Amino acid sequence: MDILQERLRSQHLLGPAPAAAADVVRHLVAVQSQDYPAARWAVAQRTADLTGADVDDALSSGSILRTHLLRPTWHLVTPDDIRWMLALTAPRVKALMAYGYRRSGVDDAMLAKSNRIVAAALHGGPLTRIELGDALWSEGIEPRVDNRLAHLMIGAELDGIVCSGPLRGKQHTYALLDEVVPPAPARDRATALAELASRYYASHGPATIKDFAWWSGLSTTEATTGTNTAQSQVECIELEGRTYWFAPTAHPTTGRLPTGHLLPDFDEYTVAYADRTHLIDAADLHHMPNRMDVISNNVLVVNGRVVGSWKRAVEKGTVRLTITPFEQLPKRAHAAVASAAERYAAFLQLPLHLEAQHSPSRSDARSMTNR
Repeated sequence: MDILQERLRSQHLLGPAPAAAADVVRHLVAVQSQDYPAARWAVAQRTADLTGADVDDALSSGSILRTHLLRPTWHLVTPDDIRWMLALTAPRVKALMAYGYRRSGVDDAMLAKSNRIVAAALHGGPLTRIELGDALWSEGIEPRVDNRLAHLMIGAELDGIVCSGPLRGKQHTYALLDEVVPPAPARDRATALAELASRYYASHGPATIKDFAWWSGLSTTEATTGTNTAQSQVECIELEGRTYWFAPTAHPTTGRLPTGHLLPDFDEYTVAYADRTHLIDAADLHHMPNRMDVISNNVLVVNGRVVGSWKRAVEKGTVRLTITPFEQLPKRAHAAVASAAERYAAFLQLPLHLEAQHSPSRSDARSMTNR
């Protein structure tokens, strides 16, 4: 089994593409989105032709939602999944947030008061974070102390009071969860754990229990319990002394045609695994010496492996993409990389100027192509 090729397939970076943003998010279960422009591209490139505006429309219409859900950080999730996932993950996320709450002076009483104020303010319609901060200040809660407003809003999300509302231009808003998502029957914890495990392995596998624990933010014990309960829906294989779980498929990955992807920072392909040794050759690690570099940078991926980085600049109505491979790319990969760049330009709905340069250790640069 080729782990990288199978992950490309399971993550919809290879093979048949979903049609809608909600289809992508539902399949991946949750899409990390603290960098929303990056998350827009992460979702859109897993479809055939969605643009950034299409993803914005999905968020504004409520077919996808944005909230704090895992680890803790922002994630995109569908309305069908937000309630049961919050019930499963919120206690763990709150525990991880405890230090931040203490540092910003947020205790249970303040959080309860804040939730009441925020809920009352949002009965009049969606509001921005700044507007909700003003509402809190007017009721005696100082929101500007040590990032207190951010912690209060995360608390309101974890308590199921608020979720994302429609975009107001480029500004994000909050809305009442009960006004966006209808009530849903509660699931027992064992059932929820098994569903999260089976869907993670179906959308991110092959992956280990340690990978699942990292992605979900759950304890290793609960990740193991969920995996064991889901065994009727997943399969496993032993590779290099590790057990990898995945969903059986009627369409296994075949062939080795070059594939190219321009992945944004915090893409699920790079962020969703505790062990990222498969992603980059050992000989290239000096290009990204910090273990977070593969996650927090825009990375160039060829045949599933990180082989460089990329950056963009919008100038005079054109998107300028600069590709920086660690080493010279084989000629057979050029078309795949160029196709990925063209897809990104289409996502932005802008003409493309594409250029390639050597890694920072080399000084010369050359034009690759202009479109």
